[in-house]
Amino acid sequence: MHNNKNIDMRKESDDIKGQQQNINLMAGPSCSELEFVDAREASPDVVEELIIGRTAEKGKIIASLLDGMSEKIIILPIYGIGGIGKTTFARLIYNDPNFKCYSHVWVHVSQIFDLNKIREYVISQLSGKESQAIERQIIHSCLTELLSGKILVDLDDLWEEDQFHLQELKDMLYHADSSIIILVTTRSERVARRICTNLQPYKILPLTNDICWDIIKQRSSFESRNDKRQLMDIGREIAKKCRGVALAAQSLGFTLRSMNIDQWIKVKESGIWNEPISDYASLPNHVLASLKLSYSHMDASLKPCFTFCAIFPKGHKIVKDDLIYQWISLDFIKPSNMLSNLQLGEKYIGQLLGLSFFQHSVPTFKANLHILQL
Repeated sequence: MHNNKNIDMRKESDDIKGQQQNINLMAGPSCSELEFVDAREASPDVVEELIIGRTAEKGKIIASLLDGMSEKIIILPIYGIGGIGKTTFARLIYNDPNFKCYSHVWVHVSQIFDLNKIREYVISQLSGKESQAIERQIIHSCLTELLSGKILVDLDDLWEEDQFHLQELKDMLYHADSSIIILVTTRSERVARRICTNLQPYKILPLTNDICWDIIKQRSSFESRNDKRQLMDIGREIAKKCRGVALAAQSLGFTLRSMNIDQWIKVKESGIWNEPISDYASLPNHVLASLKLSYSHMDASLKPCFTFCAIFPKGHKIVKDDLIYQWISLDFIKPSNMLSNLQLGEKYIGQLLGLSFFQHSVPTFKANLHILQL
């Protein structure tokens, strides 16, 4: 059975390799010397010292939530373009000490709205048990019992616009014996306005060029470089091309950390910033441009590992060790004299986290597993 699974995975991998060869990306130098990112640098709890910007915004949001504590249910929609930092901002609120006495639930909703799945996620995280272990006929009473007291729920990446479905979602989470705060992140202002109740939707605005430059400096280990004076003006010009989008700055910053001054200049002057990328309407052009630049400078040995992940849907949660073993079984990882297969797999995971192609999933009841999310 295991062999058949590997054969199926190989077939899918061959298809992905074929697609990869047809991707028109600019050639770039290898970044085989990319450093391994310590997992502590990308904690699932979003260590606040590592988050640049949004501090004042967070303070205002926390104050508005605390002011509304008398309400049984508070819904705060957070909306903005892809890559602007909605999820990171929501996590900062989610992990704030003001809500330490709340039970926490994090649900990645995605484009396919499934109320039953959302219900199962809520039950799983509040009960600490797999939702499948709960009898279907008592699921409603179970949910009513669990949704008592103080609950903080984050519904991440909501796309559903149907007013009836949104009302069903709110009705499912509302219970008379509870005090519930619901954070909702979405790209759609329409969704944000339809889900809101007592708080106006909050729009995440672009970061300033200076903050984007600060993010690039952080991700590229700029302050430890000997050539930082020569790179200062070049880096500021690159930061402008991010147009205030955190994801673009994060991805570029990690890519730039292994580059010399000539390569920084090539990134700044690349024609990719002006190319139309109409096939990817869900993200702004400058975000896709930064991700394409990061991909094109990715080490050749890392590309098939990343491309393989195209078999998973957006937002899919992956057990890190399982993914590494899949890469090994498909011969994507070749042991070196210095590192074993598993050590290389860990290094590749670190690089993909640094490039923001992966992120750590919010901890759930599976606390013993290291879960990644696309």
